[in-house]
Amino acid sequence: MRNYYRLMLGRQSVHAETCFAGGFVGTDFAINQDLSGRLPEEWRDFNKEFIPIFLENRPDKSRIAAGLACGAIWTVSKGMAQGDILLCPDGAGQYHVGEIAGNYTYAEGEVLPHRRPVEWSGQSISRVDMSESLRNSCGAIGTISTISKHAKEIEKLLQGVPAPSIVSTDETIEDPAAFAMEKHLEDFLVNNWSGTDLSHDFDIYEEDGDKVGQQFPTDTGPIDILAISKDRKTLLVIELKKGRANDVVVGQLLRYMGFVQDELAESDQTVRGVVIALEEDPRLKRALAMVPSIEFYRYQVSFKLVKA
Repeated sequence: MRNYYRLMLGRQSVHAETCFAGGFVGTDFAINQDLSGRLPEEWRDFNKEFIPIFLENRPDKSRIAAGLACGAIWTVSKGMAQGDILLCPDGAGQYHVGEIAGNYTYAEGEVLPHRRPVEWSGQSISRVDMSESLRNSCGAIGTISTISKHAKEIEKLLQGVPAPSIVSTDETIEDPAAFAMEKHLEDFLVNNWSGTDLSHDFDIYEEDGDKVGQQFPTDTGPIDILAISKDRKTLLVIELKKGRANDVVVGQLLRYMGFVQDELAESDQTVRGVVIALEEDPRLKRALAMVPSIEFYRYQVSFKLVKA
């Protein structure tokens, strides 16, 4: 099955024009060696070997930063299959569309040396024409993000069909109407983090000033928010449900927590979880009673009219 990705070509798309002209995409991240023959089928095996190499080259970075870097290198170099579709921003509001056309090559001494050949279609998608959901996915922090769930919209945009209305497809939300009303919950929470109770003890995870903790990638989907305690001893996985969440969310959150524990946490760090939803579903309450490492928070929304 064809997959779809949003890929940044250097910080702030600095290498985009070079890639468009040269027919390739790539990554860097301080792994200065040819990876031919060293790209296993599983990203975990790649990370296990190359995270120590990355940290040796960049001792100023955390294990989380190393995991992100190595994950991006593996995904671009190996994980993406021939025929997969890329949307690559040019820094001016357009996403150029290309198709992976070949296997990994190494361009020593050049920009983005870990490369894949790409056939650029000549088409682009304007950010303003995307649905808000697709814009959010394409605007995620990080080098690469999977946007396959938006495949139908992307194909329609390439055919000149306008973006669809907002629709909830999340089976863990029991009130789809709340999805439309609360679609800004994640961005609102991130932008107003300092006003929440969680901010007293935790910060949204950052690298180089970027909030990489928002939509943090894992092997089972993105974590809504990854935070870290101010003493750096606890990693907090936050799952947002824009409505009334049921007990299905507990299994989802535990998967994310397991990923963080296995792949990201240092030996002296613990992992906890938080569910944030509009209402406390009775089934969710029962499930959380048996999982002390997960807490539940309700959110409230209000507005007021001010006479001019």
